[in-house]
Amino acid sequence: MIFDYSKRKATLTDDIQSYQSAAPYPHIILDDCLTSEAAEKALAVFPKIKDEGWIHYVHVNEKKHGLNKLELIPEFIRDGVIKELNSPEFIRYLEQLTGISNLLPDTTIEGGGIHQSENGGYLNIHADFTVHPHKKTWRRRVNVLVYLNKNWQTSYGGDLELWEKDMSKCAVKIAPIFNRIVIFNTDEDSYHGFPDPITCPADTTRKSIALYYFTEEKTGSFKRRSTNYRARPNDGFKSVLIWLDKKLIAIYTWIKGTFGINDDFISKVLNFFRRKK
Repeated sequence: MIFDYSKRKATLTDDIQSYQSAAPYPHIILDDCLTSEAAEKALAVFPKIKDEGWIHYVHVNEKKHGLNKLELIPEFIRDGVIKELNSPEFIRYLEQLTGISNLLPDTTIEGGGIHQSENGGYLNIHADFTVHPHKKTWRRRVNVLVYLNKNWQTSYGGDLELWEKDMSKCAVKIAPIFNRIVIFNTDEDSYHGFPDPITCPADTTRKSIALYYFTEEKTGSFKRRSTNYRARPNDGFKSVLIWLDKKLIAIYTWIKGTFGINDDFISKVLNFFRRKK
């Protein structure tokens, strides 16, 4: 067993109320949802950033690393954890929890998969892209993040921050501790991230598995938008750089959706420049 359904079903009524009434937008924090054996094994096989296939997202708005090529993801994470969290049983659980019907898992894990950040890594506050890059009628609705950071210290930083919809302040901070799952709605103003560089030791990284869920909508019933990075009230001149970088990402997202390319090209470009350093 990978996901502890019996534990979650025992508190489902309360969890539904907690999730759907949460501020600043619907979300929930669930600890020890994976069985202890599954969480330990996922951590044990978690690949290193130097391994083949990693995309190095290093620009103004983020400094992190991702692996979303299914054939390169360790078998237990791919065919165990990810497959379970995309299964019909888990989807039914998500639909009950969120109140969103007809959720669709993204079995291509576009933009999701495995994420990892080293010392100095960060992800600026943002609202996620609204449409699947290659399925124009798929509207993004829910994120599921699985954290695998054993003995993560508060001093390292890296808390997931949920911000008010008007970007006036951070409303919730969530430590990315081992075997913690965070589930939240991804609306156009569901702002989140970990914007301050983490300060973990050189031999430690912030590890997570990220999965996204969609609903199929009528064409034109919602607006297509790339990741919407936002400056915090105290970001000063940095807010200009955040805006400019966001515009460049929007252009790349348009090219990606228009011509049907995936992240392989940008991965090769970023990896080339990373090796040059």
